[in-house]
Amino acid sequence: MKAAFIESTGSANIIQYGDVPDLVPGPSEVLIQMSAVSVNPIDTYIRSGSVKLELPPRYVVGSDVAGTISAVGADIDEFEVGDRVWASNQGLAGRQGTFSEFCCIDRKWVYSTPADVSDETAAALALTAITAHLGLHLHGQIAAGETAFVNGGTGGVGSAVVQIAKAAGATVVTTVGSDSNQTIAEGLGADHVINYRCGNVAEEVKRLTSERGGVNLWFETQRNPNPDVTIPLLARRGRYILMAGRDARPEFPIGPLYVNDLRAIGFAMFNASPDEQRRCAEHLNLLMSQGKLIANIGASFRLGHAAEAHQLQEDNTLSQAGTLSGKIVLTP
Repeated sequence: MKAAFIESTGSANIIQYGDVPDLVPGPSEVLIQMSAVSVNPIDTYIRSGSVKLELPPRYVVGSDVAGTISAVGADIDEFEVGDRVWASNQGLAGRQGTFSEFCCIDRKWVYSTPADVSDETAAALALTAITAHLGLHLHGQIAAGETAFVNGGTGGVGSAVVQIAKAAGATVVTTVGSDSNQTIAEGLGADHVINYRCGNVAEEVKRLTSERGGVNLWFETQRNPNPDVTIPLLARRGRYILMAGRDARPEFPIGPLYVNDLRAIGFAMFNASPDEQRRCAEHLNLLMSQGKLIANIGASFRLGHAAEAHQLQEDNTLSQAGTLSGKIVLTP
């Protein structure tokens, strides 16, 4: 079968596309014929070596996949050949990634795809929507009537935060960098959209939320968070959710944090247990079926162009190139 793989870490152009051995599912695994995969920033960090992991030989890149089951392991009774499914959390802990024509994935990471949801949508939302759901619900305990803010409302995680927070009954404030992205963010359900290129974000957030006492949940997606700006904008008992910025070392205003009963919560999607991620996936399936969660797909490639897809993601994650809005999806 064909796959996009690396034999050592490095720049995007080390990704090779070629033949790798066919797969046979183990007792607790399903074999998925890939219909769509997507690129996440973490995929580029692993491939580059900036996130150091022990990788199997001929490491197949990628975390997310959607497709159709073509074989099941001996212990599988909840899935059958022909079922449409999606999965995430691959390419870690010795597991191979998903950028291949077929993937063997343990049942604990596999979820049914609703009949009215495309494989491209499921793959594009997999990791990012689980991340958004964990931050909003498990860690942030978002509630109806609260105000949620997210930086980057058309990005992979940001666009999912906008929609999931809105579905929870929150008032959603977000930022974008262009008029076209403002239109996208509004279409996703954002109540207030701030173009960070045209004004002072902190002043605008304060103006929009002052009558509500401030922001109840601030979901930070940027790699260089600024607590000195964020914390004064939080309402009493507000939550500051952090899921990016591995190398960030900002100053942190302890006083305003504790005197207002605030919480700063860091989390990584990959630390969530299979049961926690499955609960997210089941709710996400419901939201997708109801049309309350759609994928913001910004670019599409064929699997053989995985190196180009990785370069596009890296340019926009690390260099802020501004040439991508939303997720990158690849098909066979």
